[in-house]
Amino acid sequence: MKYADESRWTRRNFLTAASLGAMGTGYSVIVKAPQSLAATPDAWTRSEIAQQFERLAPDSAQQAEAEPNMHQVNLETDVVVCGGGMAGVCAAIAAARNGAKVILIQDRSRLGGNASSEVRMHIVGADHHGSRAGWREGGLLEEFRLENAKWNPHNAWELWDLMLYDKCVSEPNLKLLLDTSIYRAEMRDESTIAAIWARCDKTEHLYHIKAPIFVDATGDSRLGWEAGAAYRIGRDDPEEFGEELGGFDMVGKTMGSSILFTAREHDQPIPYKAPSWARKLTEEHFKHRGLGNSWEYGYWWIELGGVYDTIRDNERLRFELLAIVLGTWDYIKNSGNVPDTENWALETVGMIPGKRESRRLEGDVILTQQHLDGDWREFQDSVAIGGWPFDDHPSLGFDAIDESPFRAIRIDEAYNIALGALYSRNIQNLFMAGRNISCSHVSFGSLRVMGTCSVEGQAVGTAAAQCLREGLTPRELREDADQIHRLQQQLLRDDQTIRDVRNEDPDDLARQATATASSSLMDSQPENVLSGETRDVPEATANRWLGDIEDLWENEEGPWIELAWDAPQQIGQVQLLFDSGFQRELTLTAQYPRQNRMILGPQPETVRDYTLSAVTADGERIILAEVEGNYQRLCRHTFDPQSIQSLRLTVHATNGNPEARVFEIRCYA
Repeated sequence: MKYADESRWTRRNFLTAASLGAMGTGYSVIVKAPQSLAATPDAWTRSEIAQQFERLAPDSAQQAEAEPNMHQVNLETDVVVCGGGMAGVCAAIAAARNGAKVILIQDRSRLGGNASSEVRMHIVGADHHGSRAGWREGGLLEEFRLENAKWNPHNAWELWDLMLYDKCVSEPNLKLLLDTSIYRAEMRDESTIAAIWARCDKTEHLYHIKAPIFVDATGDSRLGWEAGAAYRIGRDDPEEFGEELGGFDMVGKTMGSSILFTAREHDQPIPYKAPSWARKLTEEHFKHRGLGNSWEYGYWWIELGGVYDTIRDNERLRFELLAIVLGTWDYIKNSGNVPDTENWALETVGMIPGKRESRRLEGDVILTQQHLDGDWREFQDSVAIGGWPFDDHPSLGFDAIDESPFRAIRIDEAYNIALGALYSRNIQNLFMAGRNISCSHVSFGSLRVMGTCSVEGQAVGTAAAQCLREGLTPRELREDADQIHRLQQQLLRDDQTIRDVRNEDPDDLARQATATASSSLMDSQPENVLSGETRDVPEATANRWLGDIEDLWENEEGPWIELAWDAPQQIGQVQLLFDSGFQRELTLTAQYPRQNRMILGPQPETVRDYTLSAVTADGERIILAEVEGNYQRLCRHTFDPQSIQSLRLTVHATNGNPEARVFEIRCYA
């Protein structure tokens, strides 16, 4: 671990969140086959086997009115979230924590989508390596990352799945339906969803679920498709949006899907024999796709589907992708052209193609290259950030052997995402989050990654809960400046990052206080915790961190920081926001180089042990909370309201750094 020199990193250094057990209640703490394949597999040629995966023609018979062997379950709730990838999980938890009753529907047995153990793609976003270091997203995603770093330092994918499962099933306002697929939207009128139908064949249930607000986080826009929402698919005509990066590939075609593998080096040689249907690959196939010399993580460039339909041709694509994966491993192990492979063996091979692109729903705003390149500053309804490059892949994927597998154009700085791109323009009670949001294909290359999908989900879930409370549609919320301001302030309170928006929460009593401290380091004055800024704005190169300390307070050797008011305040909740090392990458990954850039455990900047005390109106000092073993960034303490004259935070230990650092203290009645 290297963090000795990292004490200079932040701009607003001091304390971060407490653990679930310590916090009590709180946000962070909270096919038809011509014969049996199994019979004589060696007798089949690769092309003959592939034929069974051709798309089947639809049955002309009318679907039965009822299924007598299924048990119908009628449910009503406030918000239905369809899709349990990172966007859907964040949307569901955000809505639930903001007071809405939520049902989250996931068509698989595991949560996380492409980030789950079924696909094993690490989460990236605005925090991508190199020049964008320091833009780790915050909010719910940061909570999950810190939880995983603490309890899963050995990078077990199934533990990440279980952590997401735990977060959902432990949320009182959230009901989780796994192995359940939405298959119909029931409309009140042409622009309003009244209910959805979903089915779970494992439990023989048909669910009929009514709600006023719906979220499509399916990736494939299945809910929007069933409801008749306007959508687009594939690359746009370059002239439609006037984007400089348009025209990279064929109009209407998409990026493809990938299957990843993992491998492990053993202390003895392990041979490999490919099945007869694996592709026979040669050096020519890899001239633009380096094989490297370490195979713990597969190749994202094993990609196909852009010239197919990534939804309806999924079974054919699965077969072809597996044929490439196993053909690639055969080349690595047996061609004689790749040295030092004798002791390496496959560990896992994905069976679910990780999709990049399918339908995108249209909203009141269609995000374009120009928006991400700087026009985002014109948005009055910003609710989340992104920052991944404009990352496009050729439609032929792996079969484009004479082309580079990608084109990535850097975006100069993190950008804001507008709420207007996160709801349907023609279905009035439908939000969307994830890779199906309203955008051009060029901007999609940046917006599609899972870190960005996660913060879109948190924004949408929070907005859905607000729409419910206020009796508004998504469009009505966006068109009301006061409501947008309220939404942005709640998102900031929940540690969502929005560029150029700071804490102006009228309910935050700390904003009326004066801050003092035992002492301070450099320019990190105690009043910084009241500045309304909660992170460093990074200026970085690939190799050096250049952050400042304008927006935090830091000290060392048992420091305290205190807020005092001219008159006693009735306070029942205190919120602390600590430093958790945003300058580093932090994600679950099988890639050794990425792992080596991270600290897999509690982040050393984060305050571990602390006491929160207060002086009451009658002069008595009382203990509000004592915490040991904290590793989270966002920490809320709720208690019986007290008349408080002053509030003191005393730090006893961090998770490794010599300095104690805090970004923000908030107080609420």
